[in-house]
Amino acid sequence: MFDPAQLLSDVFGFSEFRPGQAEIVEAVTAGENTLAIMPTGGGKSLCFQLPALARSGLTVVVSPLIALMRDQVRVLRAAGVEAGALTSGNTEEETDRVFSALHAGSLKLLYLAPERLATTATRDLLARANVSLIAVDEAHCVSQWGHDFRPDYLRIGDLRRSLDAPLAAFTATADEETRTEIINRLFDGQPPRTFLHGFDRPNLYLAFQVKNSPRKQILDYADARRGQSGIIYCGTRAKTEALARALDEDGHKACAYHGGMDAEDRRIVETRFSAEDGLIVAATVAFGMGVDKPDIRWVAHADLPKSIEAYYQEIGRAGRDGAPAETLTLYGPEDIRFRRQQIDEGLAPDDRKSADHARLNALLGLAEAIACRRRSLLVYFGDTQTACSGCDLCDKPPETFDATQSVRKALSAALRTDETFGAGHLIDILTGTKTDKIQSRGHDALPTFGIGTEFDRREWQSIFRQIMAHDLMRPDPSRHGALRMTQAARPILRDEASITLRKDTIEKGSRRPAVKMLVSEEDAPLLSALKAKRRALAEAARVPAYVIFTDKSLIEMAEQRPRTLDDFARTSGVGAKKLESFGSTFLAVITGEIAEEQHPMRRKLSGKPTGSLYDQLLEAQVQLQRGENGLEKPMSCSASMLAKLAQMRPENQSTIANVIGDKKAERFAAAFLRVLQDG
Repeated sequence: MFDPAQLLSDVFGFSEFRPGQAEIVEAVTAGENTLAIMPTGGGKSLCFQLPALARSGLTVVVSPLIALMRDQVRVLRAAGVEAGALTSGNTEEETDRVFSALHAGSLKLLYLAPERLATTATRDLLARANVSLIAVDEAHCVSQWGHDFRPDYLRIGDLRRSLDAPLAAFTATADEETRTEIINRLFDGQPPRTFLHGFDRPNLYLAFQVKNSPRKQILDYADARRGQSGIIYCGTRAKTEALARALDEDGHKACAYHGGMDAEDRRIVETRFSAEDGLIVAATVAFGMGVDKPDIRWVAHADLPKSIEAYYQEIGRAGRDGAPAETLTLYGPEDIRFRRQQIDEGLAPDDRKSADHARLNALLGLAEAIACRRRSLLVYFGDTQTACSGCDLCDKPPETFDATQSVRKALSAALRTDETFGAGHLIDILTGTKTDKIQSRGHDALPTFGIGTEFDRREWQSIFRQIMAHDLMRPDPSRHGALRMTQAARPILRDEASITLRKDTIEKGSRRPAVKMLVSEEDAPLLSALKAKRRALAEAARVPAYVIFTDKSLIEMAEQRPRTLDDFARTSGVGAKKLESFGSTFLAVITGEIAEEQHPMRRKLSGKPTGSLYDQLLEAQVQLQRGENGLEKPMSCSASMLAKLAQMRPENQSTIANVIGDKKAERFAAAFLRVLQDG
């Protein structure tokens, strides 16, 4: 068994684990059944890829989408890992390569779609393949109440039993109900080792805006991030196409993506998005789990998502490489009505609809928050993290007012009409508007009629939005969306609690935002040059640009400006294979000079203390190559001998002689020992 921490550095080029990864990797490597709930972009894949390399045998990875599997296989192979996928999208050559590696016993990770588990051929293949670990990505797909339910995920429990192999399940969003389903269906109800890690994505900037000329808001937002890859999530197919056209007319590279497109057209968009820098995709949520592009710099919602879980998962597409990324969500009354209608017209039972309304209320609570937005999001997921690394409310706190009396008026209006009406009718009562509906029901005679004239209709709409955002009222699915009070509202109604709300958040005459830079103005030209080189190499290899290096790695190169291969090897994301393949090429861009060619044994030590020892041993050898008097027969040790000494650091001359032989030890051992002791 290999050391995962060493593999992390040598193969993937990372000097340390992200928070929470080390404990999960340790449990999975030890063969424990494991359930890990980690934030989207928090490094879930590495938590089964590293154990796969550390353990003997084959790791089978069940993953929901072909695009996601192919991306991960490409990245692994670029890092020197023998990985493959069996999918309907394979070429004959790719499938042959997978079977050859399986037959030779060299394949370390095999990706499969859950649908493949239904075939006898696949089950027979895995029974003969020395499977030592099963990893399940997007494990929430096993939940029958989840929006991503995949029936074939229910076969994974049978696979675990038949192969008698440990199983590691991973997901980004799983509430307690979903976690229970995962445990019952994948682990036969036997609780696995469970890790519930912080949901914070500190590199994501969070922002919401009330809709006010929403197309202009989106176009301005994209313009400030021109040249950066982004996703715009839209509520309808028609809006994806309209926004993509508007972006295209504004000079952006943009395309639409939705479930109504032909499968081939969707594949073209997926391929373009993976391969091209700076492409914007205006999409419905059909552009979902298969998005594994690590250098998406921003995600915008042109319409309100359907729940706080959906919001969290969708913004999680941004910044998976760990570099800074931004999010913006637009929302307005029409969005909320649309989402309420979706829930009410669904086929779920009333208790499920009520729970879905509560989830939507939680998202509204995030939208209408009056203090740190990040804290509001994390509290929903039970995370106690309090420090904010970036949100619009911490940058510019909103104007607020004591809304206790106003909320009490709204609650009274609902109670006096037996909680049988929606917000529109209640606002008519509060503002004293004599509609036919008001008069026919005699509601103009209620004590609450006209008691809210201090606010106009738009302001009352904002108050009702926030009342639901605080989960003080919920639409009742059994009464066609009529607003009902929750228990949380009663202390306010009884004057036992107060409440503070935001003033209406529509900004008038908003200015075009400033252009966002990934690096300082000084480093921007070098970053552009590095991106151009990356694009050329990616096009030549016919792989997405991030397979060469992610944005985060290029940003670090532009800021740190490494001068040697040793310096370059310390860059995040530079493992042994990428150092060998691309180190000299990118150094030439940074320094303007062709890097001196290194012996392969020395290159393997780049960025490590042993590299410096190797150089000192080589220098000592050069000085003694012809003996101390410079007249003896030339003699030298091989590069592999010097590398072994640098790594072993022997403490006496006899051990050195065991490595390089007695004859060479007579000439070099004393000098080598001095280097090793001083180093």
